[in-house]
Parts: sequence; C-alpha cells; structure tokens
Amino acid sequence: MKLKIYLDTSVFSAYFDERAQDRRAQTVEFWERLAAFDACTSELAREELEKTPNADRRKRLLEMLDGLTLHSITEEMRQLSARYVHAGVFTTIMMNDAVHVAAAVLTRQDLLLSWNFKHLVNRVRRAKINQVNVSQGLPTIEIIAPPEI
Repeated sequence: MKLKIYLDTSVFSAYFDERAQDRRAQTVEFWERLAAFDACTSELAREELEKTPNADRRKRLLEMLDGLTLHSITEEMRQLSARYVHAGVFTTIMMNDAVHVAAAVLTRQDLLLSWNFKHLVNRVRRAKINQVNVSQGLPTIEIIAPPEI
C-alpha cells in the first residue's frame, strides 16, 4: 500500500528555485520518486501557483499538477482551519497554511510534505495541530520535508 501524501505549494515551487540549490536538488529527487506514493494537493495550491509572476515558470508549475489528485477546498476544511487559528496554532495571516493542513487531515493523508519550516515543518506546531485534531476526533498528521520520505 502506498503512503498517501499531500504536497503543499512549497514542494512545487522548490523544483525551480535556483536560489537554494540543495533544496532544489532534493525536490527534483523527490519528484523522481513520486510514483511510489499516492500524491495529492488541493485547489488552494493550484490557486497559489497561478499567482507565479513569470508566465513560463507558472505554466511549468501548473503542469506539475497533472496526475495528482486535486482536492476541492470544502466548508469543513475552512472550519477546521478556523479552529486551528482560534486555538492559536496559526495566525490569521497564516490561514493558507492552516487550510493546507486541514485539507491533508480531512482527506486522510498519511503525510503533509512541505519546505515551510517556519509555519509547517515544525515539531511544536505539529503537536498543536494534532492536539486540535484529537480534540475534534480527527486523525493526526505528520508534517515533514521531502528528504525525510
């Protein structure tokens, strides 16, 4: 059985990020192994990628969505992300991060992959997320960077 993984926007954008060569190389290596996983993302990631200023890069980023399950953002996801904010896990400025987590949790992913160490790949924040999840009768989620898988 393949691990079910949710990819946040940073996992796409790092593929072309020439400013961080190590991260880019690790991201390319991860994408080469993508078929080993049941990978998905959400409409939020697509919306964020569509804001890429460079038209050529935007086109290539959006092409990376091909073959992935793309989950719609539901009212339940919005409500859970609001619970995260209310519990102090995220600030209102970080609402998109909260929505990514809610999407991963409510679509029952095993892992959320991200390069966002400040807001997501963070042991303290993950503990707070999972505390909210457990209090709501929801599954816990592991949030890791691509090299960890």
